[in-house]
Amino acid sequence: MSRPLPPDESTRRTQAQQAYARLEEMIVTLELAPGSRISENAMAARLGLGRTPVREAIQRLAHEGTLRVLPRAGAIVSQIDVADQFKLIEVRRGIERILAGRAARLADAPTRDAFAALAERFEDAAARNDETTFIAADREFNVLVAASAQNKYAAAAMAPIQAQTRRFWFLNFRKFGDLSAISRLHAEICAAIVASDEPAAQAASDALIDAVEDYTRRTLEALM
Repeated sequence: MSRPLPPDESTRRTQAQQAYARLEEMIVTLELAPGSRISENAMAARLGLGRTPVREAIQRLAHEGTLRVLPRAGAIVSQIDVADQFKLIEVRRGIERILAGRAARLADAPTRDAFAALAERFEDAAARNDETTFIAADREFNVLVAASAQNKYAAAAMAPIQAQTRRFWFLNFRKFGDLSAISRLHAEICAAIVASDEPAAQAASDALIDAVEDYTRRTLEALM
């Protein structure tokens, strides 16, 4: 049985998680664009947190590939390599298929109810072509799939992939993606999980990644 963390250690970890979430959001939404330089001191002041949690957040983002740490010079937001997205998609396809299938097999009744509610939100986002509704639902969807799949290794592997996927979304999806189609594909995964249909959940996950691969290819062609 694990011991509870001392209060100071628990607070530090909470602040590090908060720093990570806020810094990652700024990078993903391009508030901090690729090439932006980040200093621990400046970011700590901006976020109202200590240097230690900000340093830990920077190290975590560097491990995920979102930042590059420069010796004695802070960190810089990594560039987005469009061509490299296809390697990411190849890995994402396999992991998301595992997670969707396991979620369909293992989700209990309250969790299936939560997926049913998410399906309705995705359908609403599709009908209104509403990016804000989609982004909020997608964030909850990713967390719920990871939790209900009950595979910490797959969930841990997906975290950095989702970070890079969100960055690519904000930079390119408005120009080359189809929000309504993507929303409905998410709704189909939710519906399969609600029905406890593992093969259907895996097939719906594959269909979503097919669509992601398609708009990534169109993005690359447009930029060449």
